Amino acid sequence: MANIKLAVIYYSSTGSNYTLAKWAEEGAASAGAEVKVLKIPELAPQAAIDSNPAWKKHAEATKNVPEVTLDDLEWADAIIFSAPTRFGSMPAQMRQFLDTTGGLWANGKLANKVVSAMSSASNAHGGQEATILSLYTTMYHWGAIVASPGYTDPVQFAAGGNPYGVSVTVGQDGKMQEDVEDAAKYQAKRTVEVAKWVKKGQQ
Repeated sequence: MANIKLAVIYYSSTGSNYTLAKWAEEGAASAGAEVKVLKIPELAPQAAIDSNPAWKKHAEATKNVPEVTLDDLEWADAIIFSAPTRFGSMPAQMRQFLDTTGGLWANGKLANKVVSAMSSASNAHGGQEATILSLYTTMYHWGAIVASPGYTDPVQFAAGGNPYGVSVTVGQDGKMQEDVEDAAKYQAKRTVEVAKWVKKGQQ
């Protein structure tokens, strides 16, 4: 059976979700997947980015990361989304991209994709779970198969115990307050594993 093709699609203003995406890439690659890390196109005006030194620095550091296209969704067997929370939901940038997937959805091109999601917020109850669940709501409309980590490995408890997907608190200093690296890698491995089962079943 051919390797699972995984797209790790993230939006990040100051870098936390980019880091989560890179950890997911490592975990998926170790499970034998072919991985693309892709960023969501930025909608914010340059003036807003320039006004925040951390945002400007991260934008410059990741300028060569390719932006996701609809072709990437069609290419992928599995997709991991990572995005910060904005008032308890996904950022407008992520929502705007998902809202362009109607053509693929209408033609059945997104059905049976295996998907999972991760998130961050600036405090422990800042909406991480709600953001992940809002991403999954769109995935249910696609007819995708959600591969949440649940409590299928003890690493979840060490990372804060979110069964819907890895989530992390990022302090005002920009540093992650929980150690979620291993959990992010595990979630990616699990996503690839479930995708293998689905692909084998389809064949």
